Amino acid sequence: MKRRTFLAGTAVAAAAGPIASPAIAQPLPEVRWRLASSYPKSLDTLYGAGVQIAKRVAEATDNRFQIQVFAAGEIVGGLQVLDAVQNNTVECAYTLSSYFIGKDPTFMFEASVPFGLNVRHHNAWMYHGGGLPLVRDFMKVHNVYNIPAGNTGAQMGGWFRQEIKSVEDLKGLKFRIAGMGGQILSRLGVVPQVVAGGDIYPGLERGTLDAVEWAGPYDDEKLGFQKVAKYYYYPGFWEGSAQTSFYANLERWNALPPYYKAALESACAEANVWCVSKYDAENPDALRRLIGAGAELRAFPKDVMDAAYKQAFALYGEIAAANPRFKTIYDAWSAFREKELAWFRLAELPYDYYVYSQRA
Repeated sequence: MKRRTFLAGTAVAAAAGPIASPAIAQPLPEVRWRLASSYPKSLDTLYGAGVQIAKRVAEATDNRFQIQVFAAGEIVGGLQVLDAVQNNTVECAYTLSSYFIGKDPTFMFEASVPFGLNVRHHNAWMYHGGGLPLVRDFMKVHNVYNIPAGNTGAQMGGWFRQEIKSVEDLKGLKFRIAGMGGQILSRLGVVPQVVAGGDIYPGLERGTLDAVEWAGPYDDEKLGFQKVAKYYYYPGFWEGSAQTSFYANLERWNALPPYYKAALESACAEANVWCVSKYDAENPDALRRLIGAGAELRAFPKDVMDAAYKQAFALYGEIAAANPRFKTIYDAWSAFREKELAWFRLAELPYDYYVYSQRA
């Protein structure tokens, strides 16, 4: 009897038409985005991080959400990607926020603060120290939704045609340097130049630049700086870490289905680890090759470091006094930095010093 009742009910349902599929079984919408990178294809880590994000998003969505990656200059120049995302010329970009401090110095907190945080400090600040919500509130003003998506780690100080023996040697130096580091060094007499990655070598080769900085040995070797400038300085105190980011046009981001947002956030988090770990693996061997090719390592003189440190925090104070958005983030960032330095001074630094002093 129960079997006859069940079959009868099934027949009625079939006659009435197909049963609606559960929402989870509905096909995902097709979404196609274009990503404008600030980096040339030759930089397989920074450009490659954007490609890695696109690949993982496609895999997570059964290829329904596809992001086509374009190198710097293919749609817009490497330093124009923020404008392109704001204006919806492209839906997204992969870039470094320090490039845009000319619009507002507050951009530096998303990427790198000279004499600021290392990679672990910065990730702690962004993910658990309140940094990401503060930065996203700022980015909304620029019609951008930002996601941490990479890091270079502590950078080198760059390639110089002549030795730097004191602060006096910086005066009049035409130095390719991005971000707040350029503004700090300009107070010491440097003439900073903001040039995208693919255009740096020609300037150094022609002599329109006296010195250049980019990232570290792995990328610098690819860009060929060692061929025209032999003095390789460290540390890059303006970038103790440099977080690269995925920028999405805010309206386009808000229109994404939640599943796609989650896929993109996860892909960017993976790229954040992928990028810095690749640099950590590749930089040591690249440095050995550069030295073998004739590069001469030099540490910045102490008077250069001390003068730059003093000017950095004087500049931050001046900007904070005039820029409320900057001050809001700077106050929170400063408190977090002091807390992190106290902890790392106790636990991490003594461990590192001891291990580095021992023979393998």
